Amino acid sequence: YELAVRALELHPRSGVAAHALAHAEHELGAGRAGAGFLDRWLADDPQAVQSRHLNWHAALHAIACGDFADARRRADTALAREDVGMRAATNWRLLLAGQAPAGRNDPAHVRELLAAPGGMAEVFHTFNFALALAVEAATDDLHALAGRAAADPRPEFRDVLAPVVRALAEITAGRPRRAVRLLSGLGGRTEWIGGVRVEREIIQDTLARALADAGEYERAAGLLHHRVSTRRHHAYEDHLLAPGPAAASTTAVRGLR
Repeated sequence: YELAVRALELHPRSGVAAHALAHAEHELGAGRAGAGFLDRWLADDPQAVQSRHLNWHAALHAIACGDFADARRRADTALAREDVGMRAATNWRLLLAGQAPAGRNDPAHVRELLAAPGGMAEVFHTFNFALALAVEAATDDLHALAGRAAADPRPEFRDVLAPVVRALAEITAGRPRRAVRLLSGLGGRTEWIGGVRVEREIIQDTLARALADAGEYERAAGLLHHRVSTRRHHAYEDHLLAPGPAAASTTAVRGLR
């Protein structure tokens, strides 16, 4: 955090420094203050190369403090059609918290991306496509993708992505206990998914919500204890731990369209 602040003092218009601060403030649970900084930084250059990604970070800040309407607004106004991963990651978080999603990705477009040459060339992008399918409660598509990942010789696909995608399928089918079994054994191997911590954290979110939906509230609370005890704003985590099913099952997702 201190390094990012110092970098911005030296280079106020550095997108790299603004991005670094967004990551640091996510870990601190900055909430509205973090989103406010990004809004002020972007106001000086609305067409900045990083504008869509920084707006996504602002949406995560909004989710952190429970301002779900603002998160939806940002996703709908700032993200483009090609921002499949950021849109999916926003919407899956909203669904896990029991909230209505923002505008969705076109599932036909997601299927085209997966089927295109190189559609599964990189594990992190494939994971984001899986999140997009989960938002649509596309259980059959998720099972098919999990099968492709399991047959892939690359260990990050076979040993990590495959069970994660199967878990997403089980959640969309309303079977959280099966998702818990699939995700519980992964541990630190989730790092094989790629991306950075804020992007991988959604796997932990999914496990926590599945545990809560399975009635294992103490395990869910233990999983998120560090975040709840160290982040200033943790309304999102509170929603993940709340009794009652999330909005991520097939029936609930269709009802929120």
